[in-house]
Amino acid sequence: MSGALAARLGLGARELVAFVGAGGKSTLLFALGEELAAQGRRVVLTTTTKLGTEQAARAPTSCRTDVLATVAAALDGPGPVMVVTGGDDHKVTGPPPEGVDRLFASGVADFVLVEADGARRRAFKAPAAHEPVIPATTTVVVVVMGADAVGGVIAEVAHRPERVAALAGRSTDDVLDAEACVAVLTHPRGGLAGVPAAARVVVAVTKVTPDREAVARDIAQKLDASDRIDRTLVLSAR
Repeated sequence: MSGALAARLGLGARELVAFVGAGGKSTLLFALGEELAAQGRRVVLTTTTKLGTEQAARAPTSCRTDVLATVAAALDGPGPVMVVTGGDDHKVTGPPPEGVDRLFASGVADFVLVEADGARRRAFKAPAAHEPVIPATTTVVVVVMGADAVGGVIAEVAHRPERVAALAGRSTDDVLDAEACVAVLTHPRGGLAGVPAAARVVVAVTKVTPDREAVARDIAQKLDASDRIDRTLVLSAR
């Protein structure tokens, strides 16, 4: 994952960024948060779904409420700050989407980064009707897919494989190829599901090893034809 991630995502001075899809959302969220905090930006990390407690613990500062004054005080410490509002020993939860909108609108943070989807550790997915959970004022949606899913059987590599197959016009027993990935990523009930009209869309193809670079570049080139996708990142597994 070389290069400044914020620049590659095309981020401005202040953004609400939602990560959806599969194959590295949490990794990207934390990498971006750490990068922005190192630049002196005030950064909130959170989730509108669920995040593993061990993942949430990666943040140097945790705030167990979304009360604005408390979040603002936490942001005076080492950042980024993970905002959680509930959970148990295994998973944490964050504010509802409108709570994330409120955090962003308050101006307490320069950047609010939210994991807004789940994939049960699969590398590709199509969302169910209730997914993803993207805040209304999100300015950038990062749709993530893992390059390691390409070439695998849909039933074995995808979360919600029946939905992936339906959107791609394939069977769950078919191989997930570049064309199927693009069909799902650009579908209004696929990668673009729930994206606010004003939000910019970035696709991040992650876990790209040398042997998968050609197919990742092929996917990126095909996505260039979509008027709804602002840019595509091909991110090395390193």
